[in-house]
Amino acid sequence: MVKITYIEFDGTERTVDVAPGLTVMEGARDNGIKGIEADCGGACACSTCHVYVDRAWVGKLPAKDPMEEDMLDFAYEPDPETSRLTCQIKVTEDLDGLVVRLPERQI
Repeated sequence: MVKITYIEFDGTERTVDVAPGLTVMEGARDNGIKGIEADCGGACACSTCHVYVDRAWVGKLPAKDPMEEDMLDFAYEPDPETSRLTCQIKVTEDLDGLVVRLPERQI
């Protein structure tokens, strides 16, 4: 299992175990993380699983593909460097310790 820390907008931290092969969005859903709505179920067709990746992790993630870039235009207050859609981040052992921050709200 891979440990991922989700930090809610109010600063509440939850570190959970997520199985490799799932996405960061599925890890949030399966562990009851509030603030990641994932309305499209992980199809990269909305921006309701938007997070800000901790700057220490930005360079360790695969690059955003064009579809994710387009969907981030609809996210609440996206940051060009740290914003990601959690449905597009596949969990691997290399992501053990990943930290993501949730926005104030999802669109």
